[in-house]
Amino acid sequence: MIFVIVGIISALLVAGLIYFFLAQPPSTGSGPPRLAGALRPGSPEFERIRERVVVDGIEAFESTRPLGDIVMELRATVRNFTGRTINGLEIRGAVIDSEGNSVKERTVIFIPTGRQAELEANRTMQARIMLDQIRKDAVRADIKMEVAGVRFK
Repeated sequence: MIFVIVGIISALLVAGLIYFFLAQPPSTGSGPPRLAGALRPGSPEFERIRERVVVDGIEAFESTRPLGDIVMELRATVRNFTGRTINGLEIRGAVIDSEGNSVKERTVIFIPTGRQAELEANRTMQARIMLDQIRKDAVRADIKMEVAGVRFK
């Protein structure tokens, strides 16, 4: 009988520790990563090249975790039609509700910290962004992936 009680208490303790560590929000530090020396939305040169760095074929894959939240993986193809080699690329991915507000968003630096060091002119690459800790009851009406910063060689 004592072994059964100790076993139940141990199982509850382990389950509580697992829940505690998995339910903790990730450390936010000083905000999203920033690509040094990048052209950003609002600058005149960025507005000129915006149509030439294309993020298309955006897809979202959704799964539910045992903790009750949702994880979404956003995938897209990035195409470089600028005529120049990109050596720094920052992309923002977001899940949008029906009112146009962001449910969850994340900014990721793909070049140079991703799989490749640069994206040559007229080439493509695949981009993936994982968004986690989305509430099940959150309205997920749209997804968005857009260039948040670009730097040229």
